[in-house]
Parts: sequence; C-alpha cells; structure tokens
Amino acid sequence: MAPTWAPRSPRRSGASLLPVLLPIAVLIVVAVGVGSWLQFSERQALDRVHTAGSAAADRVDVQATVQRVDASSRELVLRVRVTPRGALGEEDGTAPVADLGLQTSAATLGDLAFKAHERITTRDVQVALTAGSISDYPFDSYETDVEFWALLDGRPVPVRMLFSNNDSLFAVDAAPTGAPQEAALALGLERSGSLLVFAVFMMAVMWALAASVLIGAWYLTTRGEGLVWPALAWMAATLFALAAFRNTAPGTPPIGCVLDWFAFLWAETVIALCLLAVVVAGVRTALRPDDPE
Repeated sequence: MAPTWAPRSPRRSGASLLPVLLPIAVLIVVAVGVGSWLQFSERQALDRVHTAGSAAADRVDVQATVQRVDASSRELVLRVRVTPRGALGEEDGTAPVADLGLQTSAATLGDLAFKAHERITTRDVQVALTAGSISDYPFDSYETDVEFWALLDGRPVPVRMLFSNNDSLFAVDAAPTGAPQEAALALGLERSGSLLVFAVFMMAVMWALAASVLIGAWYLTTRGEGLVWPALAWMAATLFALAAFRNTAPGTPPIGCVLDWFAFLWAETVIALCLLAVVVAGVRTALRPDDPE
C-alpha cells in the first residue's frame, strides 16, 4: 500500500533571509551615506579660510590658525604667521624692511614684534575665551575676538588676516567686525558635529545598558533564582565598564557636566541599585529553609 503522506519539500533558507537582509543592507547604505555627508561638511568647514582687512598691494598678511581649543582653561592657541607684502617686505616677504610690530586685541595675551631684516618666524599666541562653560559639555559654546594692527617703524600699515581652524573638536564661526579695512573677526566656537553625535550616542548607550541591567534584575528577583553568579558578574562588570566608557568622551569633560547629569550618573545609580537588589534577593532565597517532603 502506497503511503498517503507527501514528502516535505526542503525549506529554502535564502528566501526566508531575504526580508531580513534587505532592510539591513538599506540601513547600512543610508548610515554610510549620512556619515559621508557629515564628514564632508566638517572637512569643508575645516578647510574654509575667512578673510578680513585690507587688500592693498603694500600690506601685512597675517595667517592665523586655531591649533587647539582648551575649554577647561578657557583659551585657544592661535598660530600666527606674518608676511609683509610689496614694499613692506624683502626676500619674498620673509623679513620686514623695518621694525614691525603687530598689536592684537585685548583677548589675545601679548603683542608680536619682529626685527628689521630678520627672518620672520611663526608664533603661537593664546587667546582668552568668553561666555560659555565647559560644564555644559557637549553643548557648550564660547566667544572671543581676534584683531590685528601693524606698525612698521612706528607708522600704521594695512593688514589683511586669513583665519582658519585646525581643531577638529570645535566648529568655529567667524564674522568680520568694524570697518571693511580692519583685520578683526568675532569668533563663535561650539563643539563639532561629529563630537556632538558621539556624545549623544554615549548617553544613549549608557541608558540602554542601565535598562538592560534593570530588566535582568527584575527577572532574577521575581523568579527567585537565588545567587546567579554569572548575572552578578555581568552587572558588576557593566558598573565599572561604564565609568571607563565615560572617560573615552573626546575633549576630557570634567565630572558634573551635562553628559553626567543626563546619563552617566543616573545609569551608574540604576546599575548599582539593581546589583544590590539582586544580591539581597539572592541571599534571602538561599537562606530560605527547604520545604519538608
């Protein structure tokens, strides 16, 4: 007698995985596209050069580049390269024809002086920052101004400033101030887009880890599992790993910033309380007398 059941056809695993792999592939392509656009826009901002001052043939060019922004000290390091043009310089602008003095704004710590007929070297100057506080990290912003006046042998000469930024942790917005012939810029500094995205991602990860530990603690305490040592080790490791993860935040933010009050301190508190609750519930379960047969 022939069997009445039909043999089961083999399951095609490729067709079942396609609805899962396709959204993942689309998500990866979108993420890479958005990341490429953000990286390109930040690269364009770093390569941008702001110009202020006079365009006369006989002038002093000042190339000012932000090397580093120290938010904790509320100052930035500005690398200044001076080039006298036209009749004001000699040897292709590597030396002034007379004693050259470069006066700066009140926010800049110190003026610059160059001897006549001597090679001009690059100088680093410190500029004080105003407004803002590093405790607002990663949403902190600052302001300052950069100005230059040139005196050649005691008489004022035209100045043109070329300003750029090399600090990838900060985005700098420069706006000319005063008359068009004045080499003066008002600067606004805020955290770069990549740093802001990374800091927000860190806060989301902290809350996600705290939520996962909370769910695990709820399961262990409601089921009466006792002292589950692998779970306790995972919770304790998460407690200490979160502190190390917080210290990887770019820009070395101080304790008590927005990053801590929005995520880190609360996540550590939740994980610590969950670990304590699991230990107490596990000990009570372990010490409970066995039921008689």
